[in-house]
Amino acid sequence: MTSPAAPAAPRLLDQVRLAMRVRHYSLRTEATYVGWVRRFVLFSRKRHPRELGEAEVAAFLSHLANEGGVSASTQTQALSALLFLYREVLRMRVGWLDGVARARQPERLPVVLTRDEARAVIGRMQGSSRLAATLLYGSGLRLLECLTLRVKDIDFDRLQLTVRRGKGAKDRVTMLPQVVIPALRRHLEQVRELHYRDLAEGEGAVVLPGAFERKAAGAPTEWVWQWVFPAARRYLEPRSGRRRRHHLHESVVQRAVKQAVRDAGLSKRATCHTFRHSFATHLLEDGYDIRTVQELLGHRDVSTTMIYTHVLNRGGLGVRSPLDRR
Repeated sequence: MTSPAAPAAPRLLDQVRLAMRVRHYSLRTEATYVGWVRRFVLFSRKRHPRELGEAEVAAFLSHLANEGGVSASTQTQALSALLFLYREVLRMRVGWLDGVARARQPERLPVVLTRDEARAVIGRMQGSSRLAATLLYGSGLRLLECLTLRVKDIDFDRLQLTVRRGKGAKDRVTMLPQVVIPALRRHLEQVRELHYRDLAEGEGAVVLPGAFERKAAGAPTEWVWQWVFPAARRYLEPRSGRRRRHHLHESVVQRAVKQAVRDAGLSKRATCHTFRHSFATHLLEDGYDIRTVQELLGHRDVSTTMIYTHVLNRGGLGVRSPLDRR
């Protein structure tokens, strides 16, 4: 009798996916890294990355910058994907990758809205998008941090929000504005009704972080784990094959903010992230300590927060123009 054939080794991209899932990377990051690995292999004429080295990686990154016209941050993202491929998937010692030239990030000042401009934009929005934009400005959240809030992350009594796995996979606590509480409570009542309808139809489950779902089988349908901003439609979760409800997609809020900025007649190129910049700048204008603002924003280094001192109305050094002297 012939012995059974050995199972075929997983394809390279499948190995990348498996390595990322073992390390609990998000689906978004997984798709991004797999995309960069695929582009690298195609650029190298489908040669296996084991056969390639520093010259090929450098050529690929140069191609992205020169022919592709990508930004410095995008080029750095591609390099991070290749670092993960060689170190975590292929288990190769690639100290030479540390020497590959990284594109330098240009130093740009953030766009900041005045208080009246922020209110004007939010006032021209409706529904869930308006509430999300209010939290972006009132709590200093990034857009995805806001949309991935769960019911349990809101503490009305202590007036605070807990951001789970923010940038750098860090948790942090930030403020919950009192003025938003009535609208937020009404919104949660509507979300609860939607959740009860899902449960009645045998659905009502959300994705849980890490391996928690295996430890607490009933948790995906519990109220406390539901998204504060659920999507209108359910979807088929690719990893488990189960129907679930995702959080609201970022593009919904992004489009609403873009239209509101246009309707408000602003000459600034404001986006969802502009609300976070405005939050930090206005706190500093009000005299709050920069270390406090750093903690609220979740910056690892205070130097990142320092950029907002350069866009204050009074100037970074409090310098007054000679034309304003009498």
